[in-house]
Amino acid sequence: MFGLKDRRLLRWGAVLVVAVIAYFGWQSLQPAGLPAGFASGNGRIEGTEIDIATKTSGRIREILVNEGDFITAGQVLVRMDTAVLEAQLREAKAQLQRAVIGIDTARSQVTQREAEKASAEAVVRQRATEVEAAQRRFTRTEALASRGNASQQTLDDDRAGHEGARAAHSAAQAQLAAADAAIGYARANVIGAEADVEATRASIERIQADIDDSTLRSPRDGRVQYRVAQIGEVLAAGGRVLNIVDLSDVYMTFFLPTEQAGRVGMGTEARIVLDAAPQFVIPAQVSFVADVAQFTPKTVETEEERLKLMFRIRARIAPDLLRKYITQVKTGLPGMAYVRLDPQAEWPATLQTRLLQ
Repeated sequence: MFGLKDRRLLRWGAVLVVAVIAYFGWQSLQPAGLPAGFASGNGRIEGTEIDIATKTSGRIREILVNEGDFITAGQVLVRMDTAVLEAQLREAKAQLQRAVIGIDTARSQVTQREAEKASAEAVVRQRATEVEAAQRRFTRTEALASRGNASQQTLDDDRAGHEGARAAHSAAQAQLAAADAAIGYARANVIGAEADVEATRASIERIQADIDDSTLRSPRDGRVQYRVAQIGEVLAAGGRVLNIVDLSDVYMTFFLPTEQAGRVGMGTEARIVLDAAPQFVIPAQVSFVADVAQFTPKTVETEEERLKLMFRIRARIAPDLLRKYITQVKTGLPGMAYVRLDPQAEWPATLQTRLLQ
């Protein structure tokens, strides 16, 4: 029989064996640590967010999508009330018709003024002929009067006729100059009328552009995250209606300490494992490495001290892969990002790519 002391030793030995077995069992259930040449950090799945906003102020007439809907590039999302813009467009088109008529009227005035100039030129030529005839008549009368063969009255009459012809010629030349000025003014009116037409056409194009922009379309494939405004609300220019996330640009942002971040380059191979689906390993590539260190955000837990400077890293999922699993893509999910620091290192079996079949 065992003594009391022996029984106590046996009990302590049994407890020790159980403790050792429990320890190794616990250890076997823990995830294996990363091998050399790899680094990890936790973060959340993010995507490029786009606000669907109005270009001009107006009232929301229709919202054609709901929160959570998948959308494609070019799809109509929102229609704004365009009654005022359409009235302005009709007004501008009427002004265009009037401006076009104004061009025809101005051109007719040019034609009329050119005809008046031609008439004035004919009058000038006529008056020049009359001056020449009066000059010859006066010269002959003056020679005859000097010999006493013509009366003084005749000489005075011919002198007055010559002076009158010269005055009439000067008046005709003034009318010709006025006709030239009238032509220049009429041509300026044509240019002004043409400018009015171009300005009115520009107004029509601007109003039409505002009408087209009142139909809000999706710039990219993505998903509606939430509505910011509702049907019937009046928004100022730039007012947001919807917020969408671009599902072709999805990534996880995480942080690494200086020593590890310094070994990460653009295009470095990475893996993403989400807390909600740890059975899947998503391939990714590093698309951004901050060039300035910063303090670790409070929402990110790392094995380093909180106040140690960290670098922000972004691991981006390939767009082709996102398109293939677009219905499963969700932003905001937390998880872990793993980066291969050593290009020669082999990914451990637990981080081999595993995707939904």
